Parts: sequence; structure tokens; C-alpha cells
Amino acid sequence: MDATMMHEPLGTATIFAHGERIHATSRIGLFDGEQVIWRSVAEIAERARRLAAALRAAGVGPNTRVATLSWNDFAHFEAYLAVPAMGAVLHTLNLRLHPDQIRFIMADAEGALLIADGPLLAGLLPQVNSLDALRHVIITGDTVGLAGLEKPWTRYEDFIAGHAPLAEFPVPDEMAAAATCYTSGTTGNPKGVVYSHRTIFLHSLASMAANAFALSDHDTILLLPPMFHANAWGLPYSGWLAGADFVLPGPHLQPEAIRRMIRATAPTFTATVPTILNDLLRADGADPVDMTSFRVIVAGGSAVSEGLIAEVGSRWNVPLIQGWGMTETSPLCVLSHPAADTTGEAARHLRAKSGRPVAGVSVRLVDDAGRRVAEDGKSVGRLQLRGAWVARGYHRGAGADVLTADGWLDTGDAGTIDERGYVQVTDRMKDLIKSGGEWIPSAELENHVASLAGVDLAAVIGVADPRWEERPLAIVTTTDGARPDFAGLRRALQDRVARFWIPEYWAHADTLPLTSVGKIDKQALREAVATGKMAFERIDESS
Repeated sequence: MDATMMHEPLGTATIFAHGERIHATSRIGLFDGEQVIWRSVAEIAERARRLAAALRAAGVGPNTRVATLSWNDFAHFEAYLAVPAMGAVLHTLNLRLHPDQIRFIMADAEGALLIADGPLLAGLLPQVNSLDALRHVIITGDTVGLAGLEKPWTRYEDFIAGHAPLAEFPVPDEMAAAATCYTSGTTGNPKGVVYSHRTIFLHSLASMAANAFALSDHDTILLLPPMFHANAWGLPYSGWLAGADFVLPGPHLQPEAIRRMIRATAPTFTATVPTILNDLLRADGADPVDMTSFRVIVAGGSAVSEGLIAEVGSRWNVPLIQGWGMTETSPLCVLSHPAADTTGEAARHLRAKSGRPVAGVSVRLVDDAGRRVAEDGKSVGRLQLRGAWVARGYHRGAGADVLTADGWLDTGDAGTIDERGYVQVTDRMKDLIKSGGEWIPSAELENHVASLAGVDLAAVIGVADPRWEERPLAIVTTTDGARPDFAGLRRALQDRVARFWIPEYWAHADTLPLTSVGKIDKQALREAVATGKMAFERIDESS
């Protein structure tokens, strides 16, 4: 028997057309530092079609790479819609990377055109000028400091002004490249993950589901995830498809600016990193903001402590859901929604786990030899993934060993899976601490340390020890900025973790270094300790 259903290619043009037609009156707002400037979805769609027409006139065709170097703003959103829908490949650049890394990524992806924020571009002129494949630069914002730009360039508004909206988009090959983001690992060159039209479409549907983000046209999304990182967690596409309103922060990501956006727009949904949530909680202590408009907040990028979940719940009465994913998973992978039969402390405990796989993704646990590890919530193994929007490799074949022989993506993360399918990422494999022959998961220990009274943020790395070979060093920042009572923190951990986990090495820092995507930069901490730039002390058990 043959199926009798139509075959409709899944693609970004379908996402674009649905939002444009069905949700034309939904709004997208840009915060300019003082106020929110609103445009309707219909206006944004028309401008995106003008951009597509202008790009076509500039020689952009199927598979042409169009790069962006921008904050979350109108032009960047329009590029998200126009570039893949017209058959080209959207190529977002992480503006927080080193200039030489940005140049490497541009060259590796062979970006032909670049849509760039003027002030950001001004610091990259030598790198941009040296790119052979780059033909034209389209500039948003201020052009001060661009006298040394040797590439032909046009202001964004001038670039799209003379073109009628492109009426029809080509029917895509759903398996063709639609967008690419590069990983930002701490070692080696970044690697390109290339998303297809099909994966973006399926990821958008999945993230709209009730067991995921439950997005609808009743939502206002405060788009804090940067649009240069993993498609802003897929939200520009899923939110557009759902008909949600958006608030774009531009470069204004300081706590006070975010609080002003919340006051002005009453968002119902946001996703962000724990660092920003901690900043908002600190600011809220002196000047509370009404957060009751939020139905949920999703946090990811680094582990979320149970203490942070509890504080968000008690201070704001908002459920905080943890998510674990990566560039290679588009990034939706697991979410920590508590099971329906749990309430109170049990539910909060489940929210502190990495989460259960969303429909469309499978997770398994194996040992170093590839044998399955028991999913009992205790046994630690390597986490591997399969799914409809999970990468099977990287651009140009980089990192060829990432895929197992039977087709699973090896994440490089260690963790557990319990009987109900809840995943707990305990560490990067390289960050596990082996002390006296026993493994200590630094990420899990960090969560416990960060939950202690007076501690703001915590990082745990391994340091050499004459007796145990390696022991954990806990590096903390504090809510009042003062050196904490390390002996008291050790005592507070006694009822929380195994005795051999409790660090005897401690350090206090004013701030912790962060990677370009907001994670604690453990490599920088290791280097600071190794070079003596960060001093630490040993607290005896008798202290």
C-alpha cells in the first residue's frame, strides 16, 4: 500500500509564509536603551522580502553564504527570515569571539556577503579586509571608524530601499543547508554545524509543544539568547511560527536594561543563562520588578543549581525550567519539566536535573568501550544522542570522530539517566576530577556549592594533591563581595554530598571568567591557577 498524503517540503520559507499570513498583527519590538520601538510582523515580513530581493540583485543565489555580525535587532531578524527562505545560507558570527577566530569562521564558511553592525565591524577591519570570498558588506548602525574598510559596502536601509518585496521564494530541497553556526570550544578552531531546512522546521514544531516551550500567539518572548548562538535557541523561527510577540534587546543586556524591558513589555517567556538570572536577582533585592507576567523562564548554557530554581520560585513565583542542549542539537535536547505526578520539593528537584528528552531526540549512556551503562540515576557514562535535528558531523568533515559507528553523536559530556528518563549532566568528560581512584563530577559539585548561603557563583576545577593525586578546588564569588568563611562552607556541604567530594582547596574571586556564550571559562581558571595569578588556600578538615 502506498501512502496517499501530499509531500510538502519542510522549510524556512513555510515558516516565514505562515507567520506573515496568519500572525500579521503580532509585533516585534526593539529596545533602543530608552524605549521599545514596535513593528508589526507584516512590516518585518515586507522588509525581509525587500532584503531578499536586494540580495538576489547582488548575486546571492542557492547556497550562497550570507554572514551576520549583529546584536538581536530588526535587521538581524529580517536576515533570519530572508536569507534561508531565498535558498541562501544564513551564517551567524559570534561577536564575542577573538577577531582571528571570527576571520577563521568567515573564511571556512566562505561568506560572500556580510550584514554587520558598524561599531562591531570597526574592530575587525584587518580580518574582514583579508577575506578573499567576501564581496560586499551591508552595514547597520553607526559607520564611524570604518574609513579603513576596503570591501565595497552599503548602508542596510539604502541596500533594501530600492527593491520591491520578493514575491515568491523558491521551493527548497528540505535537506539543503539553511543556516550554520560554529561551535566555540576552548581548544582548536571552531567547527561549523550546518542546519537544514527540514531540521529547522522540525525543531520549531518541537519547541512549540506543551512539553517544551509551549509557545503561542499569547506569548511575548524576551529574546535574550543571542541570535549568533545556536539560532537564538531556535526562538526566532518557533516564535514567528507560533505568532508570539518579540522584544529584541539589541546590545542592552545589562541587568537594569533588561529590567526596563520587562517593565515596559510584560514578557511571558524568556530563555537565558544562569549568570543573567543571578544578576537580575541581585538587582531585584534593592528595587523589585513585577515578574508576574512570566509563565516560565528557561535557563541553560551551564548547570542551574537547585538554589537558583528555589530563589526564582520564591522571589518571583515563576517556574524555572532547565534545558540542556548544544549547537549540534539545534539546540533543543532535554528540558527539566517535572513529571505530572510530582509536586513541591520533588518537582523542584526534577527541575534541577538537566531534563528529559523532548520528542524527536533520544539519549543513551555508554562507557568508554561503547557498552550500555545502567540507567539507574547513579551509574555515570558518556551521553550520546540521536534525533531529527541532531548533527551527524561538521562542515568540511571537521571532528570526524564525533559520530559513533552506529550513528550516535558523542557529546563529550558525562552524566546519568534515571529510570524515568531524566538526564543529569554531571560534567564534561574532560572536567571530571579523579581523586584517589574515584570520580568527582565538578558540575554537580558546583551546583551544591552555589546553593550555599552567601555564595553567588561557583566553579570547581581539579588541582594536584600530594596524597590523592587530584582534588577539587572550589572558586566562589559572594553576594556581598567579601571573602567567605571557607570552613563554614565545607561544613554546610557535609549533608549535601559524599564526604570525599568536599573540597579542601578554596579561592574567592570578584568575578568568574565567562566564555563567549556565558559559560564559566574553566580553561581560563586552570591557566590562572597554573600561572599563580589566582591564589587559593587549603582548609584542613579540623577547621
